[in-house]
Amino acid sequence: MDFFKKYIGDKKTEVVLFSSTAIALYGYDQGMMSLINTNYDYLHTMGISEEDPLVGVIVSVYYLGCAVGAVLASYLGDFRGRKPSIFACLAVTALGNILMFIAGLGFSRGALPLMFIGRIVMGLGVGGIDAVIPVYSSELNEEGGRGKALAQEFQANVFGLNMAFAINLAVTNGLGKHNQWAWRIPIIAMQVYPVLLLTFIYRLPESPRWFIFHEREDDAHVALVEIYGKDEADSQLDDLKQAAKEESAHSIGYSDMIFPNGQQFHETMVTVMGQVNQALTGYGAVSVYGPQIFQLLGFDTATSEYLTQGNYISYFFLMTFAWLLIDRVGRRFLMVTGAFGIAVSFGLLTLFGGLAANSQELGIPNKAVSVPGSIVLYVATGLFGIGWLSEIWLIPTEIYPSTSRAQGSAISVIIWGLANFAVTLLTPIGFNNLNYWLFLVLMVTNLFAGWWTWAYSPETGGRSFEDNQQFFTDSKEHNTWLVTRVNNGEFRHMPRGKEGNGVEGERQPLLAVDGA
Repeated sequence: MDFFKKYIGDKKTEVVLFSSTAIALYGYDQGMMSLINTNYDYLHTMGISEEDPLVGVIVSVYYLGCAVGAVLASYLGDFRGRKPSIFACLAVTALGNILMFIAGLGFSRGALPLMFIGRIVMGLGVGGIDAVIPVYSSELNEEGGRGKALAQEFQANVFGLNMAFAINLAVTNGLGKHNQWAWRIPIIAMQVYPVLLLTFIYRLPESPRWFIFHEREDDAHVALVEIYGKDEADSQLDDLKQAAKEESAHSIGYSDMIFPNGQQFHETMVTVMGQVNQALTGYGAVSVYGPQIFQLLGFDTATSEYLTQGNYISYFFLMTFAWLLIDRVGRRFLMVTGAFGIAVSFGLLTLFGGLAANSQELGIPNKAVSVPGSIVLYVATGLFGIGWLSEIWLIPTEIYPSTSRAQGSAISVIIWGLANFAVTLLTPIGFNNLNYWLFLVLMVTNLFAGWWTWAYSPETGGRSFEDNQQFFTDSKEHNTWLVTRVNNGEFRHMPRGKEGNGVEGERQPLLAVDGA
């Protein structure tokens, strides 16, 4: 009982649990649509066929909603507070989910437009959550390796993915693909996330940093006492006041971040290309269209669905290596090796897909191709989780100053939304027209992602914000963005045997001056 009171009553623990559950919410959506897309009643209700490009459009418009939601939620979070913004996003998510659930329920006319509206509205909410939650969480997180903390939260994302697909698989097998409740139940089951979070949010404090930047010192002190206790609250308040004083003289807007002559443009391009490259790994498509990929390897529909669930379970456990390694070997190393490893995997999957498609002509047993192909896909999925799932969300928090961190997070979500909109829109078209050659396309895009990251993305782990800013300052002096040519390639890897700012920067409180 004492253990329960100690950890459940601890505000920092509650913030981590809240943030993890919120991140699991968007993982749930990815897994939710996998089998809905192949449900015959769903397709009939929407008035489309399984090969219709509208299947991909319905999935992808959600990401456009995410992009817009990120901007609106960041604006609301800056002016009204982090908690009101999160509350509004959760309410909008719940509304969008209900609209999806009732689309075509008892009526057929207008089902498709309502489903589109529901997807967009839910995207507005989830995109806002993805933009505000990392900022809110970091502002209330006191210590520990930044990478490990975020990787653990993103493991919850994979839990949400697993939960959604497991519910989908259970109701599909129990009710059949011609039953409308086989696709409506997984949709409405998602309500558990926003409802649970809306019920729990009142227990959490508002960000003390937000209070300070809005000249509400008394409220900030109350929040700090709630988070850290009376003994630490006063010193934390002094740190925040000093941070506000120093940062007020360095106000940064979107124009400083998105235009080439802006002072934060280089940081923004690292953030943007991180999201673009993550999309180019193809794993937004793998998450949504997993069963179809196993079918390309020669499995029947039912077996492909079970193998997809197995892939997601493996994905969840392999994510453990992400938080074990990210603060030890660095973000850049995991991203580069992950991209090249996934590229090799997709190269092999192209071969296995071709052999599976021509197995009868070649006299090759199906299992001789499908089994090793499945193993390769499992490995590739694990490599993505370890190297690409959390890193691209972490890096912006380590390269932007506090004055532009919320905007940087919003830009990150916007690009994530737009990039995944394109990928999920084009993937069904690729399946229908390229067949297994789609794997070859993904091999090339992964090679590009790995090359770009190696060439232009600095290693931000194990360094303070000031250390990371030095890279961008020096890159201007050297007139190059190539990591190998700035400071003799110092930012190719984490600091080795370095003490002081580098190590302390990784562990210093995220609420402190220039912490990240």
